[in-house]
Amino acid sequence: MNSEVNGLTPSSPAVAGKAVAAAAETGAELPCHSYDADLWFSERPTELEFAKSLCADCPIKVACLAGALERREPWGVWGGEIFEQGVMVARKRPRGRPRKNAIAAEEAAQADLEERSAKLFDTVGVKA
Repeated sequence: MNSEVNGLTPSSPAVAGKAVAAAAETGAELPCHSYDADLWFSERPTELEFAKSLCADCPIKVACLAGALERREPWGVWGGEIFEQGVMVARKRPRGRPRKNAIAAEEAAQADLEERSAKLFDTVGVKA
């Protein structure tokens, strides 16, 4: 999968943001630099969930998410959250029509995401 954006790869500082570039310069262990960058931009929901789990202990998780919100990232996992079409979503749905019982679970996950996001935005001073 080629995940270039205007000729830039997702791991380039112009796309990844200043926080990621600064951490890379200091030698901090960043999951997005240890694994294939395509993982954070996958079409597969399971791979995106794995990328989110790798972000859990990242030293720049909050700054990464704040930067993604400020830059209005169109897609990918940033700061442990999934962006799809410029909007943070709880989960990426698999292709095809959703199952009836999956709709209620998706709505609950989205409500949880919105609650967590509101708390995080207050903490870092970013407007959604």
